[in-house]
Amino acid sequence: MGGRLRGRDGDEAMKATLFDYGAGNLHSLGRALGRLGLTVEVSTDATVKTDLLVLPGVGAFGLAADRLAPARDAVRASLARGQPLIGICLGMQLLFDASEEDGLTPGRGLSVLDGTVTRLETRRVPHIGWSRLEGDGRAMYFAHSFACRPVDARVVTAWARHDDERFPAAVRLGRIAGVQFHPEKSSHDGLSLLEALVREVTS
Repeated sequence: MGGRLRGRDGDEAMKATLFDYGAGNLHSLGRALGRLGLTVEVSTDATVKTDLLVLPGVGAFGLAADRLAPARDAVRASLARGQPLIGICLGMQLLFDASEEDGLTPGRGLSVLDGTVTRLETRRVPHIGWSRLEGDGRAMYFAHSFACRPVDARVVTAWARHDDERFPAAVRLGRIAGVQFHPEKSSHDGLSLLEALVREVTS
């Protein structure tokens, strides 16, 4: 791993806040961020002051959207001001407007990326296991039944395949990023990719 990740003042370790919406796999993700040298806190308040806001990746879209709803406008405003954010799996899906898992109700997600989330159109669902990132070669661990469908494909920074379907594996818009896979469960390559992503969105 690279040098120690520092907070905005340059002295303290960078602070990452995991938003707890009641269903995320917080322990393994928090441990992975800690291994990168970040100070990790878990909060049910998505508007707390932090160097990096992280939306974890386990649970149902509707439940997570309900937990986010009271702070949705405040979080969107914070992101517009430059708050760095990384969404993992479900957390990436929450960056979009709506999910088929939640009835495609408009405005349930954060709507910071244009598009929706729909069910994978493959014979085997859910997609659980290792898939390689196109053009990268590294294998990441996926566990999902739904995939993001961005309006503008230019926000997609990595693609992957499950059976015969190609879907976005990672997205990025400024200081906002998301990955459909679980870097915290993807061994050394996953941790290395997570570190690079943290550096990119917080720089």
